[in-house]
Amino acid sequence: MTKKSLVRVQILGEEYSLRTEASAEHTRAVAEYLDRAVRTVVNAGMVVETQKAAILAALQITSELFEARAEVESVATSLRALTEDVRRLLPPAKRGPVNTPV
Repeated sequence: MTKKSLVRVQILGEEYSLRTEASAEHTRAVAEYLDRAVRTVVNAGMVVETQKAAILAALQITSELFEARAEVESVATSLRALTEDVRRLLPPAKRGPVNTPV
């Protein structure tokens, strides 16, 4: 079991104490990213309520996550195709077993 540590972060001027297994640096970086995203929503004048701003920021961040996942899958698919192309060019003794993705 990984030890959890307490990390204090600030989001929109409010302090939060988070228990996390992640490093303090990582946790602070995540909180700073969220803080910037929420501030962007608030500063754009889209909403006044911080709860709604946080939800809109979370939707934006989730959209970024989905786009990044799609890009990773696209790169992985391209890499698998390239690997198969190169494999076909190798002599049969050097091709090794076909690895299927898990």
